[in-house]
Amino acid sequence: MPDVDVLAAVTPPDRPRGRGRQPESPPVKDAASSLGIPVLQPPTLRRESVQADLAALSPDVIVVAAYGRLLPSSVLQIPPHGCLNLHPSLLPRHRGPSPVATSILEGDETTGITLMLLDEGMDTGPLVAQREYALEGTETAGDLTDLLFNMGADLLAENLESWTRGELKAGAQDETAATVSSKLERTDGLADWMLPASTLVRQCRAFSPWPGLYTEWEGKTLKVLEAEPMGDLVPAGAGPGNVVGGASGQRLSVATGQGMLALNRVQLEGRRAVTSEEFLRGYPEIVGARLGSQETKS
Repeated sequence: MPDVDVLAAVTPPDRPRGRGRQPESPPVKDAASSLGIPVLQPPTLRRESVQADLAALSPDVIVVAAYGRLLPSSVLQIPPHGCLNLHPSLLPRHRGPSPVATSILEGDETTGITLMLLDEGMDTGPLVAQREYALEGTETAGDLTDLLFNMGADLLAENLESWTRGELKAGAQDETAATVSSKLERTDGLADWMLPASTLVRQCRAFSPWPGLYTEWEGKTLKVLEAEPMGDLVPAGAGPGNVVGGASGQRLSVATGQGMLALNRVQLEGRRAVTSEEFLRGYPEIVGARLGSQETKS
């Protein structure tokens, strides 16, 4: 690791959480405070007073990771070596707010982390360095995000000194290969049983931890925490969303638009997460039901 003096950590303000709506500090604040690093929590970077505070620090470079907001041009111009950003995809693929989930949803075989120089666009700046990661096809978005940003910390450490010395040159992105991810919404997690089982498995992983893949049964939300495809053969009379018992009735599975989906781990609203077998022992009446907002018994 190069000799770096971290002047401050900038993170969003504390937000009320939980039933008591007590203020909760961001993880960055907690980590920085434990290391004795000053913390700034401006509600916006567009205020002149905030920009003056940043400029007063006289940073050589600003490093951005998952900040979630575009930096104003006036902030980009503060450090002489610019603002470097860690983005968890191989840009120009999957620009935007949900690159990790989108990589899983689209079944990418390879993803990675990008160190880039920020400009005024959304992930459009020139590339400084990249590192690839071969996907195994089992990663959740939460686990993959952690892995990629750990890779990014190493990538930053390996390139920061060379960048500030002017030994590295940033290269323009290939605009013809650019794709843009969309912001995830709560409703994205509602299971569409008309989709193929393979697509629903990718959604289960891509939407973990949020918004999660979920459906409805008897007026309650049923979260699908772990799932896997069970082949293309669907029992006669079972339509998309119909729950079918597996061997000896001990495996919870659902008919989809293409194939059967095994629900290996689920959580009913107000209950703890359980395995498929545990759920069937407690709720055997689910077999034969049709999951969804208008579920019925077949």
